[in-house]
Amino acid sequence: MPEAEEFSPAPIRYGVIGTGMMGIEHIENINQLDGAVVTAGSDPHEPSRAAATEAADEDIATFEGHQELLDSGLCDAIVVASPNFTHLDVMNDVLASGLHVLLEKPMCTTMADAEALVAAVEAGKADHPDRIVWVGLEYRYMPAVAALIDGVESGDVGTPQMVSITEHRFPFLVKIGDWNRFSENTGGTLVEKCCHFFDLMNMVMGERPVQVFASGGQNVNHLDEVYDGKTSDILDNAYVIVDYSNGRRAMLDLCMFAEATREQETVSVIGEKGKLEAMLPSGTLMRGRRGEHFIGEAEAEVVHDESIAHEGLHHGSSYVEHVKFCEAIRGEGGVEVTVEDGLWSVAVGAAAHRSIDEGRPVQMKEMFS
Repeated sequence: MPEAEEFSPAPIRYGVIGTGMMGIEHIENINQLDGAVVTAGSDPHEPSRAAATEAADEDIATFEGHQELLDSGLCDAIVVASPNFTHLDVMNDVLASGLHVLLEKPMCTTMADAEALVAAVEAGKADHPDRIVWVGLEYRYMPAVAALIDGVESGDVGTPQMVSITEHRFPFLVKIGDWNRFSENTGGTLVEKCCHFFDLMNMVMGERPVQVFASGGQNVNHLDEVYDGKTSDILDNAYVIVDYSNGRRAMLDLCMFAEATREQETVSVIGEKGKLEAMLPSGTLMRGRRGEHFIGEAEAEVVHDESIAHEGLHHGSSYVEHVKFCEAIRGEGGVEVTVEDGLWSVAVGAAAHRSIDEGRPVQMKEMFS
């Protein structure tokens, strides 16, 4: 009797809304997935549409407007990688379509928009109970950071008491139309860039924060940049302290004129049993156990994930994100990064900006309507 042919499900057909730098990054990652294909892209900027056609492994349809893409019938899942300030409007249309969606960070630029989006996703569950809505906070999946999270969850440090995240990096990149030079378009640096880090803090602490206190400014970058008569107002450095319950706390040290460095990002978690530290781009994980290791004696390991088929711009984390997103669509896993996670990552950044503007600690309960 002949062997039965192995069943292979139809590939998940992706549409990408916004095919600038991040949209192309998503296309290049999807190209490497088993059981997924990019079938369509949309962008009002013709060179960006051309870039999508060039990047995709297969012939794709391109559209100037995202509604045309949604109406095309060519897609099962959508990536929203349009500029931050467009997210709520685009997402409202995507949600109406019933398609699965991965929304790039930050979820929205304002708390009002973020809360409206959470409400819209909740309201849509009645008509589309199986629809997957995923927020693109992919730093969780960088191999060294994922190993750190696993160590925390395994009890390596005991109860996390302090989280410290440092990012010393290059200035903001140039975007089409220079939209990212203005806080009103991005939500501000501490929303646009740092929502990833606040998400990691919340995840490691296992709870929502209660207070934020921040200091920051625009000291070096973009000071002489003027667009349509408006001067860039995007912050290039900050310290942010995030308080949790029982005296536990986290801190962000951000500098965006510090590219002359060895490690761009460091994530440290300290508890009563020891310390874990993930460093990027080297991918090094440091493990120190109190009572066994002293200063200079922590164990060092360079973490590799052999399953990652495409490293891209984020150490392979976007590839892992898409693998998990596809698994959720197929019913093989759950949504790991929810709109509630996205909301809280925006809330901490927005609270930090309010703290800087008003020179005071901000209670998180102030940030919600």
